[in-house]
Amino acid sequence: MIQQYKTVSGYGEREIVIERSRFIGYAQRATTEEEATAFIAMIKKKHWDATHNCSAFVIGEHDQIQRSSDDGEPSGTAGKPILECIKKNGLKDTVVVVTRYFGGIKLGAGGLVRAYTAGTAAALQAAGIVAHILHVRVRVTVDYHWWGKVENELRSGGHRVADTAYTDVVSVEVLIPAGEESAFVERMTDLTNGQAEIACGEKEYVEVPIEAVGQEEEKE
Repeated sequence: MIQQYKTVSGYGEREIVIERSRFIGYAQRATTEEEATAFIAMIKKKHWDATHNCSAFVIGEHDQIQRSSDDGEPSGTAGKPILECIKKNGLKDTVVVVTRYFGGIKLGAGGLVRAYTAGTAAALQAAGIVAHILHVRVRVTVDYHWWGKVENELRSGGHRVADTAYTDVVSVEVLIPAGEESAFVERMTDLTNGQAEIACGEKEYVEVPIEAVGQEEEKE
C-alpha cells in the first residue's frame, strides 16, 4: 500500500461557456472500471441530446487502468486532455465527463484541448480534492489508573481516536500515520510504565482535506 494518494472527495459539477459552446464538467470518485463506466453512462443518458460527452478515468493504486474517449470530437482533442488533467493533478480513482453543447463557433484543435482541459479543471474544483493517508490502527488497553495520562496525551498530541470502550479497563483504538507507530507505542509504554497492553492492527487509509496535508507535513 502506498503512503498516500489524492482523489476527488465525491461528486462535482460545473458549467463553463467558451465561444458560445456550453461545457459541463462532471467528476466522481470511482474505485473500479465498472463504477467509472456506469458514471459515464449515467451522464450520457442525462445529456442524450448533447453534441459530445467526452470522458476519461484513472483507476488503481498504480494508475493501472486508464481510459479516455473523444466521443466524436477530433482524435486527441477531448478524451486525452481530460485524462492528462486528471493525471497532472495527481489523482487516482477519478472519473470525469465533459459534456459539450455546440454553440456554432468552431474552436479548432488547440481550442478544443484548452476547452476540455478547462472543463475538467472546473469539475475537479467543484468536486474538491482529498488525500488518503495510510494509517495503522493501534489498540491501547489500560486500567483506569493510567487512563487520565493516556487520554491527555492523545488529546494534546492531536491523535485520531477511532473508538473507545469502557469496561473493567479502558481500551482505545488510535489511527497512527504509517511509519510512526513504533514511536507511538514507545511513548505509550513510557507513559504507563509498561502497564499498557498495546497491539498494532491493520493498515487503512484516512481521508484528509487536501489543505490539511501541507499542515501535517510542516508539523513533522
